[in-house]
Amino acid sequence: MPGDLVLENGKIAKIVKRKSGGPEKPESYPEAEIEDATDMLVFPGFIDGHTHLDLPVSGTVTADDFSSGTRAAVCGGTTCVVDFATQDFGQTMVEAYEIWRRKADHRSSANYAFHMALSEWNDKIKAEFPLIREKGICSFKVYLAYAMRFQDDELYEALKAADRVGGIVGVHCENGLLVQKLQKEELAMGHTGTEAHPLSRPAELEAEAIDRLTWAAYLAGTPCHVVHLSSRAGLASVRRARARGQKVYAETCPQYLYLDESNYKRPDFEGAKYVMSPPLRKPEDLEAIHAAVVNGEIDTIATDHCSFNFATQKQAGREDFTKIPNGAPGIEHRPALIMTCFEKELAPYRLMQLLSENPAKLFGMYPKKGTLQEGSDADVTVWNPKKHWIISAANQHQNVDYTPYEGFEVHGQAHLVYVNGYLAAKDGEPTGEVRGEYVAR
Repeated sequence: MPGDLVLENGKIAKIVKRKSGGPEKPESYPEAEIEDATDMLVFPGFIDGHTHLDLPVSGTVTADDFSSGTRAAVCGGTTCVVDFATQDFGQTMVEAYEIWRRKADHRSSANYAFHMALSEWNDKIKAEFPLIREKGICSFKVYLAYAMRFQDDELYEALKAADRVGGIVGVHCENGLLVQKLQKEELAMGHTGTEAHPLSRPAELEAEAIDRLTWAAYLAGTPCHVVHLSSRAGLASVRRARARGQKVYAETCPQYLYLDESNYKRPDFEGAKYVMSPPLRKPEDLEAIHAAVVNGEIDTIATDHCSFNFATQKQAGREDFTKIPNGAPGIEHRPALIMTCFEKELAPYRLMQLLSENPAKLFGMYPKKGTLQEGSDADVTVWNPKKHWIISAANQHQNVDYTPYEGFEVHGQAHLVYVNGYLAAKDGEPTGEVRGEYVAR
């Protein structure tokens, strides 16, 4: 639909519909600055619902903080990120919230919200849900792997506690105990390199954990959210739960649509660049996830952006794959990768739902964000579908020394990116505006 948007005081003040023709200056806005978006696609700003910025983990800290990470985000067309405020052992949720506010406030080019990631479960944490809800947090994260792994009864209680305050729990679904067992077996056989990473975290362990999550949610009578769905087996688990009538939201990421496990066999430790969890899967898994996106079975596409420098941080696991910091960058390139991946299969409106509307609805931001309506926030991405370019570490703004998509040709680029009505990026370059604000949901 051709038309004009009027952005004023951080909001979409007016939408002028037209049948054809170039931009028109509304009579009531004689001083308006005009940007011509003819032949462009105008989207509500894209939302990345899964990022890890300035996160202490694996004895180091992610390479991107909120300054560099959100600058890269707006260059790609993302106007809002939902990061993970992580409640560490012994901390309260409010303390974690305050720490993450200090990390992000006055430094972010994009708007930002937080999921509350839980590292432990006790009566003190349980009692804090109403208080953290008052801080504008309505989504929570639980891990079924790693040191902060939740037991089944704790998962069940967390689902109910979040539901009581109108929130939802997203879950990292892998069977952590079996991952540890398989890792030990691989090391015992002398398999210390990156090719052992996917062997120690097979798709069956994702599917088993999704089954546990969905049955716990069934008993709790709550919806649930499966983050970074990566496999055909995991997708089958989601389908089984939905067939029972459950509300199960599913997120996937570009890496599970583009990259397969053959990358772990790259020479000279290059496979470490792709060590993330869940790991990259087999080609048939990529095909299944791709089809699920097209069929509408995937609700959102996020990045799980968690960047570590290859030349330094990733080297910690050169002699032991279990010590490689898990994660890869992607916050800048998600929109172009997804537009390219589905350009022949999904209409722009469907792409908008995956990248903007659905995460806004799931995470309590709609209709302030995720839509182009009068009165909505002036977060707008003007997309040039005709621009073809090559992804490279040499031209990225992510503060990391590689990209897993090196050399990929993508179709489309963010031409103009507005955050709260301010032009934050143009043609893939930042303008220097740092206008991101905390989004209480």
